[in-house]
Amino acid sequence: MKGIVLAGGAGTRLYPSTIACSKQMLTIYDKPMIYYPISTLMLAGIQDILIISTPRDIVGFEELFGDGSQLGLRISYKVQEAPRGLAEAFILGEDFIGDDNVCLVLGDNIFYGYSFTERMKNACAREDGATIFGYHVSNPREFGVVEFDDDGTVLSIEEKPAQPKSNYAVPGLYFYDHRVVEIAKNVQPSARGELEITSVNNAYLKEGKLKVELFGRGMAWLDTGNHRAMLDAANFVEAVQTRQGLYIACLEEIAYRNKFIDKEQLLAQAERLKSTEYGQYLFHVAETVKVK
Repeated sequence: MKGIVLAGGAGTRLYPSTIACSKQMLTIYDKPMIYYPISTLMLAGIQDILIISTPRDIVGFEELFGDGSQLGLRISYKVQEAPRGLAEAFILGEDFIGDDNVCLVLGDNIFYGYSFTERMKNACAREDGATIFGYHVSNPREFGVVEFDDDGTVLSIEEKPAQPKSNYAVPGLYFYDHRVVEIAKNVQPSARGELEITSVNNAYLKEGKLKVELFGRGMAWLDTGNHRAMLDAANFVEAVQTRQGLYIACLEEIAYRNKFIDKEQLLAQAERLKSTEYGQYLFHVAETVKVK
């Protein structure tokens, strides 16, 4: 399974903060926004990751992560010259995906909660078809909405429907088999000139090969597309970390627990960040977490 983080876009809703930098480089409490989608892929057990971003911003991500080896990852990079839609990620990532299945996560989506890893591993285990996720919302008219049967097979997907057929919105996390590349190549641009992810999902839907995994109560999905949403997300992360003493989206901890890196590598990262609370937390993880 390969993973793609789509971290492009101009971030105009976050101006002036993003005039000179990527919105995925902005901080959500104590770490860059892109740490959160990277952590999502790592929690699914994915180590091969492609970051797609703009010509201006790709250099910053390369400086932040390098080749990913310090996290036990294999990170590569691709430029998206212009925002031509989410589905273009699969065309740009064709060589990277190869014959593997792939997970796409949007660079401004944050997921946290009980059973999240289990839901993703269910999606990873499906070798054929596609899996999207459903998140219960009170205002489904503002989202893409998924309708499904008792077996989790998707019946319809509608974008901001006037009469929603369910209360489940579709967040920015998608799992596909390797056929997604050819499907994306055959997608026709929408009225706004973009290759829409909904068109890819509808192609699998027509084949009866689109499944949905539902996020239950206690699961948090945060979209950080504007300043208020970013503040809400930062406050959420701070509250959880302060109350529990456990970090959200700590990439080094996830890598260590998943055996992507060993204790020596974890301590090397802790030493590099020792002047911060984040670095001190890594020392704590090295001292207290026993990896079997």
